[in-house]
Amino acid sequence: MIEVRSLYKSFEDKDVLKNINATFAEGQTNLIIGQSGSGKTVLMKCLVGLLEPTSGQILYDGRDFVQMNKRERTALRREMGMIFQSAALFDSMSVLENVMFPLDMFSTMTLRERKERARQCLDRVNLSDAEKKYPGEISGGMQKRVAIARAIALNPKYLFCDEPNSGLDPKTSLVIDALIHDITVEYGMTTIMNTHDMNSVMGIGDSIIFIKEGLPEWVGDKTQVAKSDNKALTDFIFASDLLQKARSAFITD
Repeated sequence: MIEVRSLYKSFEDKDVLKNINATFAEGQTNLIIGQSGSGKTVLMKCLVGLLEPTSGQILYDGRDFVQMNKRERTALRREMGMIFQSAALFDSMSVLENVMFPLDMFSTMTLRERKERARQCLDRVNLSDAEKKYPGEISGGMQKRVAIARAIALNPKYLFCDEPNSGLDPKTSLVIDALIHDITVEYGMTTIMNTHDMNSVMGIGDSIIFIKEGLPEWVGDKTQVAKSDNKALTDFIFASDLLQKARSAFITD
């Protein structure tokens, strides 16, 4: 579980995050949604330590990340997995080598054990046959699945997903959503996802925080989001839904 308490983040004289309080439960896909510029990316960066909060607490199972020294943060980061918006695979490495990368960096496994673990992860995302291929030889959806396999290689307790469906068609996006959700439940991870995708919100939004202008505007889940009378949330959903339909029509045509 990750808890955020009274979190503020300012850049010079501008408050980007204002008194964010949130609980992200384990075994659930916890979504952060909001318009561009709302502060959701800044919140994600604070959670993983890419930005320092101006004030507040970020508690990983009771451990305050903000107060940790460099050594303690390094140890905690080994409990994290990350799926980047662009997949961020190494073009010069095979699929298997990409999944092995965090194992090579942080584990004490033998080469044989690292290969075995990487193959287990590829099998979990249904890519066993692609281990010898290179990122440029596989589709965007397959690249995202490789990124998921790499993210879970070290058996993380916490999984962060930054717009994992970006650039994917609606059908492939649903596959990625289902995979992230199933792995979250299977591994009992605390998964946090930034997204604009309303299919993700309605499909796997076990817990949702909607941020507007740096403030937590609404908190709920996928069963409550469509019934909310919060105008800002309704406007966001309507605009996002229209965009999704337009994109789907474009892809279909």
